[in-house]
Amino acid sequence: MRIVEELAPRLPDGFVAEPRVHLGSYYEIDVTAFEQDGERGGFDSAPIASGSVATSIEACPAPTLTIDADFPEQYAYEVLIFDVQRERRLVAAVEIVSPANKDRPESRQLFVAKCFNLLRQDVCVSIVDPITIRQFNLYSELLALLGHSDLGTNHPPSIYAATCRKRAGTWQAKVDSWFQPLAIGEPLPSLPVWLSETQFVSLDLEASYEETCRVLRIR
Repeated sequence: MRIVEELAPRLPDGFVAEPRVHLGSYYEIDVTAFEQDGERGGFDSAPIASGSVATSIEACPAPTLTIDADFPEQYAYEVLIFDVQRERRLVAAVEIVSPANKDRPESRQLFVAKCFNLLRQDVCVSIVDPITIRQFNLYSELLALLGHSDLGTNHPPSIYAATCRKRAGTWQAKVDSWFQPLAIGEPLPSLPVWLSETQFVSLDLEASYEETCRVLRIR
């Protein structure tokens, strides 16, 4: 919310920023309530009301494969920026990395794929990763998915801030990036957040952090 307050006065008319938080589902569905396959009727077992005309209902064929699937939860702390003059088109996303985004390979792949797909849809993506307990760099994994590397080291920093944006090139699309490593005890940087190929606003992460600490009385 503090990031939204930081961005709001900087945004041009026609753009709005909104916070989004998704912490996953902390409940478990009792599957026995749904998987009574022997008692459940098929599509062709519905009773025919009195006086109605009987019609032939095609039975659904049995699936060729049924598997157990584990879909990892997608934890999200993000600020989304919309262009309200273009039917609330999403133009930028600020993604705050959480420990759950880095705890398993599947979680990291899901986060990186999300950022990749946002870029593919011309959405500027800013990643802020303050997590020190997991030694992974999701920005470098995003670059790897794009087929490139920019960090120049086999041991990229685990805490960092970065912005990536897609733009048109002469022959093919280009991706510009702004990467800054973070250091404990040092001020947080500012990041450019692109609203279009020619418009951007500066996100002052340190100001947002300081105001959050003041309100929550964190020292």
